[in-house]
Amino acid sequence: MKEFHVAIDGPAGSGKSTISSLVAKRLNWTHIDTGAMYRAVTLWAINNKINLNNEDEYTFLDKIKISYVNDKIYLEGKNVSKDIRSEEVTKNVSLVSSFPYVRKKMVDLQRKATEGINVVMDGRDIGTVVLPNANLKVFLTANVEERAKRRYEENLLKGVNKDIREVIEEIKIRDKKDSTREESPLKKAEDAIVLDTTYLTIEQVVEKIIILIEKKEIEKDGN
Repeated sequence: MKEFHVAIDGPAGSGKSTISSLVAKRLNWTHIDTGAMYRAVTLWAINNKINLNNEDEYTFLDKIKISYVNDKIYLEGKNVSKDIRSEEVTKNVSLVSSFPYVRKKMVDLQRKATEGINVVMDGRDIGTVVLPNANLKVFLTANVEERAKRRYEENLLKGVNKDIREVIEEIKIRDKKDSTREESPLKKAEDAIVLDTTYLTIEQVVEKIIILIEKKEIEKDGN
């Protein structure tokens, strides 16, 4: 069977990365979290004190190396999986990822990473921009309150005790930034299957996606 690509998109807190990782592990495929890649760019920009609002200062992308291996993100060979989850990175990643130059560089990198292999890739523009010809496109969603609850619980595990109302507002702001930006906004692909995860467990969502993949594989092999 030829390579099979799954594109999973959705807003912040919809469970994209966790679910994509579990689906990939079940199938022994490669998982690529594109959001982590943009966070790595943001982390480098912050650490090196570039002007985040100046697109011309992102030429460092021609020189640095970013890779995503075994659910870990590496920046210049260093595992920065925890560093990219800082509050400062979270606040600025939407801005950084809005620049056409940054997106072009990262999309090229992401596409190359899928060549010749079975991949589950997640992000906010995978089905519409990065992998428009993906064999299966899934758009995960959940209501704001549920997504905020998940983010709140993630914060607690990291030792961050932030008021749930503040988290809800942050999610709403992030949604607006992601869906209204000019360059590759958060948008459901026309041929994507929508899965509302609000009242589903992680395991239930994973199982639904596995079934969708198996169905698509049968259709693909039959053509």
